[in-house]
Amino acid sequence: MSTAVPGRAAGATGEESESVRPGRSPLLPRGTGSTAARIGVLTVCQAALLVGFGLLITGPARDVWPLTAEDHVNEGFERIRTGPLNALSYLCSEAGNTLTVIAVTLVSCVALLLVPRLPMWRQAAFLAVTVSLQALVFLTVTESVDRTRPHVHRLDSSPPTSSYTSGHTGAATALYAGLAVLVVARVRRPWRWPLAGLLLLIPLVVGVSRLYRGMHHPTDVIGGMVNGALSLLIAGRALLTDGSVTAAPASRTGRGDATAGVEEREPGSTAVILNPTVTGAADREKLRRILEQHGHRAPEFIETTAQDPGSGQTAGAVRAGAELVVVCGGDGTIRSAADALAGTGVPLVVVPCGTGNLLARNLGLPLTPADALTAALSGTPHRLDLGRIEGDGLASTHFAAMSGAGLDAAMLEHTDDRAKSAVGWLAYVLATFGTLRTPRMRLTLRLDDGPVLHRTARMVLLANVGTVQGGLTLLPAARPDDGLLDLLILDPRGPGGWLSALGTLIRGRRRSTRPTAPDEVVPVGTGTKGVPVEFRTFRRAELTFAVPQSRELDGDTVSHGRRLTAEVRPGALTVLLPTGEK
Repeated sequence: MSTAVPGRAAGATGEESESVRPGRSPLLPRGTGSTAARIGVLTVCQAALLVGFGLLITGPARDVWPLTAEDHVNEGFERIRTGPLNALSYLCSEAGNTLTVIAVTLVSCVALLLVPRLPMWRQAAFLAVTVSLQALVFLTVTESVDRTRPHVHRLDSSPPTSSYTSGHTGAATALYAGLAVLVVARVRRPWRWPLAGLLLLIPLVVGVSRLYRGMHHPTDVIGGMVNGALSLLIAGRALLTDGSVTAAPASRTGRGDATAGVEEREPGSTAVILNPTVTGAADREKLRRILEQHGHRAPEFIETTAQDPGSGQTAGAVRAGAELVVVCGGDGTIRSAADALAGTGVPLVVVPCGTGNLLARNLGLPLTPADALTAALSGTPHRLDLGRIEGDGLASTHFAAMSGAGLDAAMLEHTDDRAKSAVGWLAYVLATFGTLRTPRMRLTLRLDDGPVLHRTARMVLLANVGTVQGGLTLLPAARPDDGLLDLLILDPRGPGGWLSALGTLIRGRRRSTRPTAPDEVVPVGTGTKGVPVEFRTFRRAELTFAVPQSRELDGDTVSHGRRLTAEVRPGALTVLLPTGEK
């Protein structure tokens, strides 16, 4: 086990310096060159796209509706001008002014480097690169596309650049939407969503102000927003979700014994299993105070390691007499602890400190660690199911939330731990763009004693719970205490199939009664080939894929393979939950 500074594990943040190899700059992490090249190529494509659209609207499409109606929009804004609106639009327009954007970007980057306990280099680079890319593309486009400004009285002096695209709107989109991404990812307070919403509203207000002041056509504003959004996507994908830019792994010294530090614990004590990469010294002290306030004196804090993410520490704590196990970490840490606690009857307290926190979300727990611990310690024990799973190259283990193969596992493979640290669960959303072309799988499955079924699929999920990040319900009937597991087969074909599947999942159709027959199917789909979304329920499932597939357990990727066998273990895990939550 490594010796960790309180609140900080070696290699946890990726901000520590790496060893210097001959012939390589000590100031740049590995992969910087390839990442910069990838950003450059994508930026050239972005500029070409916007230039092409600009040449289209100023050339062949200029006499085609709705472009022919753009003058009416500008004239309409001119007719409603008043003194107060003129002043208000000026202030709003200034939010996207070059000097304003530069100043806000600099202040934000400095704050990201100086205010947090550990400097957020990636987040600062993300924001600076996003704004810079937008500016470079804007200059390229305005030099390539010559478009006159609207034929109305303009309230601002006309800069020498083309009307297309709107530089104010593009800069505002890149800056304020980038700040919104960082707020959602890094702030844990409930007000993060209203603040992110206000930040996302600023580019819209800037765009409307530019139209009101007669500086741009509507398509110029749309082009600016597209420019800012594409820059945001390119920078985010490269700097926040791409694992190619990495620091060297920190060296580890000391014992790797999973039960180190638990031998002297008194019987009846409380063990706190924590992931040191997401639980700092201040968090530990706060959790300690809450435990002591609820009568759990001298709780023992035990860190997980890269070699053992929680199973060995939990098993050692139980052997040493712990009667309560508190787990602070993400779904992977909680899954490892649950695997060791299965069937022991020792209560588990879930303290979400990770990125996805799927189990905590589905159990209705607060997502703030201190609030989750307080709520659980004030609650009562509940018996929850676990899924036991094994396959080729996968030893028998348990999952608490979801396991699967295909698209979701490929997405997790493309999401770097640094990305999750940088932007939270939004890293999964950005990683999805690189995995949508995951090939369709061919598989056979057998549920309980039913017949062998043949399917194709983009994704297969075996689930004990149904809701994922963002409140999207993938398996609307899944419950963690019903003695059953749920199966989702996602197999959309073409744009229409994806839209149909997305509509089904967003609507989250619910069954009025829970099916008990293993081959009973939710109303979506008919249990035959070709439907975009198919739901089933089972106690035991055997899946065989035609070729090895990406696989995952509770958000952690495992080795590729062709087989998965899963069965439910009813009531195998005891969890402390607030009264009325399960």
